Amino acid sequence: MAQERGHWSSRFGFILAAAGSAVGLGNIWKFPYITGENGGGWFVLIYLGCIAIVGLPIMMAEVLIGRSSQLSPVGAFRKFSHGGSPWMGIGWLGVLAAFVILSYYSIVAGWAMHYTWLSVSSGFAEMETDAIGALFGSVYENPWINIGWHAAFMAITIAIVAKGVHGGIELASRVLMPVLFIILLVLLIYAATSDGFAQAFKFIFMPDTSKLTGASVLEALGHSFFTLSLGMGAMITYGSYLHKKDDLVSTSITIAILDTGVALVACLVLFPIIFSVGMDPAAGPGLVFVSIPIAFSQMAGGAILAPLFFLLLTFAALTSAISLLEVAVAYFVDEIKIPRVIATVMTGVVIFIFGIPSALSGGTALFGSGFSDMTQSIFGEGDGKNWFDLFDYLASNWMLPLGGLGIAVFVAWRMGDKAREEGFKTSNHLGKMYWGWVFLLRYIVPIGVLAVFLHAIGII
Repeated sequence: MAQERGHWSSRFGFILAAAGSAVGLGNIWKFPYITGENGGGWFVLIYLGCIAIVGLPIMMAEVLIGRSSQLSPVGAFRKFSHGGSPWMGIGWLGVLAAFVILSYYSIVAGWAMHYTWLSVSSGFAEMETDAIGALFGSVYENPWINIGWHAAFMAITIAIVAKGVHGGIELASRVLMPVLFIILLVLLIYAATSDGFAQAFKFIFMPDTSKLTGASVLEALGHSFFTLSLGMGAMITYGSYLHKKDDLVSTSITIAILDTGVALVACLVLFPIIFSVGMDPAAGPGLVFVSIPIAFSQMAGGAILAPLFFLLLTFAALTSAISLLEVAVAYFVDEIKIPRVIATVMTGVVIFIFGIPSALSGGTALFGSGFSDMTQSIFGEGDGKNWFDLFDYLASNWMLPLGGLGIAVFVAWRMGDKAREEGFKTSNHLGKMYWGWVFLLRYIVPIGVLAVFLHAIGII
């Protein structure tokens, strides 16, 4: 007996769920630290331009494919080409990317959960600065902490996705996203009253070319692509749960604005705190898990702000993880006709097992030698990549750019004008943007994504 395919109960439900997919660790963890590394200012302006010119057109293309086909990525590409078509490989790549990303993304989410627990149970105020600085290294190397939180995070994600599109994903998004926005607003209000807010605002929004390089431009372009959850099948899958008359253009624009707004507000929360205690904004990946805990330990009210911040980080990770798991689950539900609960548990458990090597990548193994030794022997002594680094490298530098490039080319050149126009022109007031969108997909987006790909693999 065929399962009835789920749909969002409303356009608002889709916006919250899709924004939840886009808003994740990339907004609150990665964007602030790469902004700090690249000097703010011009980097932020270039990033905003890349969102509009590259990220948003691909998002519209993904949602269009999903909404028009009412199928998960593999089935969607088959429907618009033919059975056995090479184009189906783009759909398969999206499913594989979501699977791989969630396996190590869950480890980072586990760090956020662990720091939430630490900030509630003991408080960073009781620790010396050096101890807080060394804490992340000890967490990264502890196999039991990483596997334990990895299991807890995956269990929560599985429980939500198993309940379906409306009763699970949409319901969770309707709760998690407003709470996330409220926490972010509370932190922003506090940051706005701090001594470092004016300096932070100038750092983020005043153009400064001193640290801007060609690599900075490509990093802004690459992150504009990554932050919207593109190239991993998530927006195709979520788009497939839309009704065919739902507005594609304004909905996609709303999601992009929400995602970008969260990234900018995260900077306005983090950098005032950093500047207020005289720390370096260019702290790199350690900004969230090293610099921020130290800053909270030195601030009045830090014992309250720290749990709020890491809870924010955990919620952002969860809303993205839900969409990643749903990509793989939707394949088994649509293509193999496996009941949702069985498909969700089966897929989630396999991803959990697949993520264990990443959880052990700190170098301290449960038994015997570490997994990092194994990867270095496979990929070369001088490579230095452990399993976590390897999966991140493959997904971010190969799978996502190739998937995004394939989607742009497919929609621009393979789908017929009728299919594109019918999908795009449901937006009465924005339908005139159609040919500008097609132009971007045909010529500008492929050049941009290809440049990101070639830079990521070291060719340019």
